[in-house]
Amino acid sequence: MPGFVGPFSRGDLFALACRDDVESRLVVRAGRRWSVEHGPFAPRALGRLPARDWTLLVQGTNLVDARADALMRRFAFIPYARLDDLMVSYAAPGGGVGPHVDSYDVFLLQGFGRRRWRWGTQRDVAFVPGLPLRILAHFVPAHDEMLGPGDMLYLPPQAAHDGVALDACTTYSIGFRAALAQEVAQAFLAHLADTVELAGRYADPELAATRTPARISAAMQDRFARTLARIRIGRADVDGFLGAWLTDPKAHVFFAARARVPRLEAFARSLARRGATLDRRSQALYDARAMYVNGERVTVPAAARAALRRLADRRALDARAAASLDRDTVARLLDWYRHGWLHLGRP
Repeated sequence: MPGFVGPFSRGDLFALACRDDVESRLVVRAGRRWSVEHGPFAPRALGRLPARDWTLLVQGTNLVDARADALMRRFAFIPYARLDDLMVSYAAPGGGVGPHVDSYDVFLLQGFGRRRWRWGTQRDVAFVPGLPLRILAHFVPAHDEMLGPGDMLYLPPQAAHDGVALDACTTYSIGFRAALAQEVAQAFLAHLADTVELAGRYADPELAATRTPARISAAMQDRFARTLARIRIGRADVDGFLGAWLTDPKAHVFFAARARVPRLEAFARSLARRGATLDRRSQALYDARAMYVNGERVTVPAAARAALRRLADRRALDARAAASLDRDTVARLLDWYRHGWLHLGRP
């Protein structure tokens, strides 16, 4: 990306790392010893850092900064369901997080300064024991390059890599979402627990007296097996879970509800005049049947389908498209506006 040096200065990233609504980590190396601290940090602590061999990583900058969000949207050729966030690291000379592997794809875009990247594929992914980071014990790189401002390196999953700052520098990491199968299964089962409904109650009218009261009878096991067999998982259940799960805000993301909200008619007039924009923290996706916003499934009327899909794709809806929306859809947008999920006009 010719001419790119990145929107963030050292001071910008330090300020973000001091916020309690931003995830951040500080990695410091002293010889063979490594330490990791998690934010939010006190400004005084960041001001006492040594001259070299440390890295500050700030996660999810696209959620709190319009410039970072605009940069991440340049990668919208990747489906939003797979595009995770924009992490920015600031490293003093010698700073890095050690050779490691990631389970997801990533674009590493160099801001100001220079960083040396070594990478390659290897079968031995054993870690050094006793460290707070998963650092490869036997790193054997196949490639060695120096990246300057605007240079970008793409790494596939499980590619061993190590980046070390040659100067004070920033690196912008555009990461993909790649959930573990176990994570998906646990989330789906939790979703199922909130949605399944089975009528009836356990009963065994033929129960007889027993001399072995600790025994679970085969008859009881059969009854419970038949009860649980009544749970049916259909494609609609999976699709509904997936849309809600993919758009569910991360644990540290909160929306502030507006204290003053216009009446529906006044909101409709403003919407038709100014259009609307999704909040940077809002996640909106859709499939063939429904739309999903911040963990909620929304049934979209056919007449509004094109407009709301445009809102999800482009993160904004122009005034002309907004003026064509029916009353019920405007009421839904007003509810999103009330909860801080959506803004009138451009932010």
